Amino acid sequence: MSLELRDITLTYPDGDSRLTALDHVDLTVPKGSVTAVVGPSGSGKSSLLAVAATLITPDSGAVVVDGTSTAGLSRGELARLRRQHVGVVFQQPNLLPSLTAAEQLEVMARLDGRRPRHTERLLAAVGLADVAGRRPHQLSGGQRQRVNIARALVNDPAVLLVDEPTSALDHERGAAVIDLLTRLTHRRALATVLVTHDLTHLAGVDRVVSVHDGRLTDPSTGDHALDDIPSTG
Repeated sequence: MSLELRDITLTYPDGDSRLTALDHVDLTVPKGSVTAVVGPSGSGKSSLLAVAATLITPDSGAVVVDGTSTAGLSRGELARLRRQHVGVVFQQPNLLPSLTAAEQLEVMARLDGRRPRHTERLLAAVGLADVAGRRPHQLSGGQRQRVNIARALVNDPAVLLVDEPTSALDHERGAAVIDLLTRLTHRRALATVLVTHDLTHLAGVDRVVSVHDGRLTDPSTGDHALDDIPSTG
């Protein structure tokens, strides 16, 4: 298994008490599969993604990334684990305006002390081989999101965490991005977690789970119906 969340509880200060963001969450994402996490705003989806990315340490429970437990790791060790084993596709691409599509990937490789050897291959994998030399303002919204995806894959991660990738795209481009993420996951044997409000493009993912008030349930078991979750797409 490439990603496991075991009995995760996460709370935040809320005045004189604490607010529970994640309530005894268990989630296992096997290699080569996409798990979509859906739920209304404020349900705990972003907190789940942050814990999985080792950006937030939970109050209790264990995170296991590609066989490595994060328990007891220092901040430097966690940062190294993220660079080498976790790719994150942010909701907004946040590309550096002065860099070309190829250079966006090269920068990420160099941050981990690697030589950027796979830039052209990765851009080709996301359908951008012919725009490698263009800067962000010369790319469409869908193309910028594809650069975002390629950048997340540049260090060959085992785990891919994706935050609302279709929020700024129209229906057609959104469907294309979800299809691309699914194909890359299966082809590269990634363990992918896709957080989304949009329920219209999930037919091709391997599993859908929902978060309500910090608790994770699997709609396929009948605990919650997807129809009960409002879509913003």
